[in-house]
This record gives sequence, structure tokens and C-alpha cells, in this order.
Amino acid sequence: MPTTDLRAPAEAVAPLIRGISVLRELTEADGRQSLGGLARGTALARSTVDRIAATLTRMGYLRQTGRDVTLTPRLMELGNAYLGALRLPDLLGPHADRLADTLDESVSIAVPDRDGIRFVHQATRRRALSLTFRLGDLLPAERTAHGQVFAADWTEEEWASWRERWAADPENLRFPAVPPFRQSPGFLAEASAAARARGWALDDQMIEPGLIALVVPVRDDRGRQVCGVSVVSHTSRHSARSLREAVLPTLRETVAAMEDDLRHAPPVEPVRRPAGAAGSAAWTQASKQELGRDFVEALARGLTVLTAFGPGRATLPLTAVAEATGLARATARRALITLAHLGYVTAHGREFSLTPRVLDLGFAPLSCAPLSRIAEPHLADLAVQVQDSASLAVLTGDDIQYTARIATRRVMSVNITVGTRFPAFATSMGRVLLAGLPPAERTARLQRADRRPLTDHTVTAPARLAQLLKRTAQDGYALVDEELEEGLRSVAVPVHDRTGRVVAAVGVSTHTGRRTLAQCREELLPALRTAAARIENDLHTAGRHVRISTSS
Repeated sequence: MPTTDLRAPAEAVAPLIRGISVLRELTEADGRQSLGGLARGTALARSTVDRIAATLTRMGYLRQTGRDVTLTPRLMELGNAYLGALRLPDLLGPHADRLADTLDESVSIAVPDRDGIRFVHQATRRRALSLTFRLGDLLPAERTAHGQVFAADWTEEEWASWRERWAADPENLRFPAVPPFRQSPGFLAEASAAARARGWALDDQMIEPGLIALVVPVRDDRGRQVCGVSVVSHTSRHSARSLREAVLPTLRETVAAMEDDLRHAPPVEPVRRPAGAAGSAAWTQASKQELGRDFVEALARGLTVLTAFGPGRATLPLTAVAEATGLARATARRALITLAHLGYVTAHGREFSLTPRVLDLGFAPLSCAPLSRIAEPHLADLAVQVQDSASLAVLTGDDIQYTARIATRRVMSVNITVGTRFPAFATSMGRVLLAGLPPAERTARLQRADRRPLTDHTVTAPARLAQLLKRTAQDGYALVDEELEEGLRSVAVPVHDRTGRVVAAVGVSTHTGRRTLAQCREELLPALRTAAARIENDLHTAGRHVRISTSS
């Protein structure tokens, strides 16, 4: 990947260009790469890559483990800034979700991005043949029904750009999200003309064999296409014709309701960036003092400019960008010039807005990470801190199921693996998860559960368990002493999603000979709460526009 561009404007910020090239290289490597691999892929000096990695790690966008670096969920705040400013996932997503429920088929929303398309919302069906795309991946227009409807409104300049790209890459080798495939050069022009006449387009296995999709465009009050809504199915359930006949009327009704919501959407109150956030003047100064020359200020400030945008801040003048980030006008201006040159920002007179290309910065590989993967690095830190195994579990029926676990090496340790299940009522993580349920559901689960005692200490009486769960909900933690197994103590705290719902529990198990009950509260509980808070921060960022799976 090239690291610089000879056509870059004189005022472009070279460190920002180099830093973004590293992020894109990591994205193409599916979110993890060695420092040496990044140097080779970007053609940058290893020392330069090391400084960029140190800066991005300081910003919370990377995590370094040995010689490897991994993208972190916090990087998704850049893509979230674009999606929040766009508003389409928030406004139209609920319509797509209801349509998926009505049709029992997957539904996606995609936006145009130059001569390609990017998915920004998905409502999927859980089936053996799962039809899902990664949010943010760039797909070529000629391979999708979305591309057909968007191309129907292309200018001659946009067609010329597409023809140039197609001539250089007729098999779509530059698009890793789709398998290679060659179409006739006239196909897209014919298909887009048909889409313009019909008001819809059909993808009959163009992305890959077996996948079919029907798309209807969504237009704003000026008649411009802002996105397309697709119903996606499989040839095992529909032919292209039967899909159109079965879903087109309902899809058109949904699109009409979406367009009505777009016309009448109330303005959004802008949310200010917190003082002292990454990229602010105070934060930058402290980072420079800590890291010295390893901290690349220009990179940190440039990426911070992207976070100036968001809900209620879709278009901003230079002054507003400088105020939102705390940067000098000259610094913000040079960053905007650089980002516009790279295609992440577009100018409208004196105002600027983000483009879908911002989703190139790690959003796609991070968007499909389950909660277990989000939690693992924090569990690893917790296990090192307390020198005992740390785990994440979810509620499955009347049991807890381990979805992530970091074990410590001891002569005597708790032998549990991912996938292990235990009765929820007798475990600390289970009690945290049960305590997070509505009282009526909590009571019903206790009454139907198999509450056979596992040790002489196991609490089985429903009334006593109800008291313990009420106390757990009030205290925000559960401590279980030898109820699951003799000699085993465990303490757990909840993990909440963006709505405040308990979706998982983090727990530490220890032997009774290593810690007293008081020591569990004094030593383990604060560390557990810190780990849970960090998991929640990442979960809330990752889950802003993406459904995060809680399974392993």
C-alpha cells in the first residue's frame, strides 16, 4: 500500500497520511498484524511504524502484544462518527428490523461510496446458511443490486471513473469482500437503466452463488438517493422471481415509511466531546510528556478531527471543527485538507462532512467481533493482576455458559473451558445474571430450575435464593462460597450493554486456601469492577451501530 501521494497538497499532514496507511493495512489484515508485516505492507520504515503504533496504542485504537498489534473496539468511534452524522441507521434501522421480522428474511441498508457500496445496517436471520455482510466493507457496484440502483443516478464523470476502475480490475480482485468474478462491461449500464425504469433492482447470485437480493432505493425530499434497502435470501428458499413476487410490495411500503421518516425527522441536539478526551490539547500534552518522540502529535490530532462529527454535527465549518476538538484553526484546517485529499472528508463550500470511506478504518473487521473477543484482553489483564483465572459467562436457559476464559498456571487450578455450563443458581456469575432479570422472570427461573445441592453449602431454598439475588442486584456483585464445589470461592460482577441490560458476567474463581471471603471483597472485587467497566466501554462503542453477539 502506498504511504504517500505525489499529488498531495502542499499543506497535507504527512504523519497523518502515514498513520492512516497503517490503519488501512491492519484493516486489510483483518485487524491483526506484526509490526514487521505493517512495515513491509506500507513500505514505511520500521521505526516509523513503531512510532505510529505507539501513538495509536496511546489513543486506545491498538493493543500491542509482543510484536503484534491488534485493532481495538475503540477505533470504531471513527466509523460511529460517520454513522451518527449520517443518521440513517438510527432513523431507518427500526424499519429494516421490522421488515426482517415480517418477511423472515435478512434485510440490509447500504449507501453509495464512489463506484461501490457499503452496508451500514443489517437485520439478519439465524439460519444454517447465514446471509451476512460485514458493516463497512466496500463492495463493487457491478456486483450488487444496490450498485444498479445507485448507478442509475450517476453522472458521466462517475461513469468514467467506474469504467477506469473496471478496466484496471475487471475481476474485482481489489475487493476482498467478494470472490473474483468477471462480468461483461455493458452489464452495469443495462442493469442500471432497467433499475431506473422499474424503481428496483435484483441481484441474482452476482455476489456469490446461491445469494439473491431485491433492492429498492430510498430518496430524500429532493429526490436524491440516500441509501438502498435490500431483502436478501438464498436459492434454497427463493428464486429471483419468487423473491420479487413475495417481497416487493412489502418492501416498497417499508421504503415509503422510511422516506416519510426522513422528511419529518426532528433535528438532533449535538453532543459535545468530553473534556480531556483523546486528541484534546491537555491529553496531547500529557501523551507527549509520557512518550516523548514516540508520540506523533500530528497523527493524533488528525484522527481526532474525524470525531468532531456525529449526531447533530453532520456538516461543520472549520471554526466548529476547531472548537469541537480544541485544536488551533490552522491545525484543524491542515487536517481537513489531508482527510479530504484521502477521501475521508468532503467539502461543501465552507463546510465539511465525513464520507463512507471512514468505515475503511477498521470498522468491518471489528464489527463482527463477539462479546467474548471484546472481553478477552481485559480478562487477560485481570488474570495477571489478581493471579487467578478470569472468565466471562452468559445465561443459557437455567445455566451459565463460559464464553471466554483466561486461565492462570498453578499447581492447583480450576479446570474450566469455554463452553462449560453450570447451574446458574449455584455460581457467582449465574447469580449476577439472574439478578439482572426482571423480578417476575427471576422468580420463574428459580422455581423451574433443578436446584439439587452440589455441596453441603449449596443454597437451594427459593425464598433464600430470592433474597440473595435481591442483595446481588443492590450490591452489584455476587460472592459464592463452596456452593458449586468444595474448596472453591468465586466473585462476579455484571456487564451491561448500552441500554443498561445485564448481558454477561465477569468472574474470578479462587481456592479457599488462597483468599478469605474478606480478601475476595477487598482484592478481587475492585479489580473485577475495573475490568467490567473497560469491557462495557468497548462494548458500548462497538455496539453503537452493530449488534454484538454474546455467544463465543
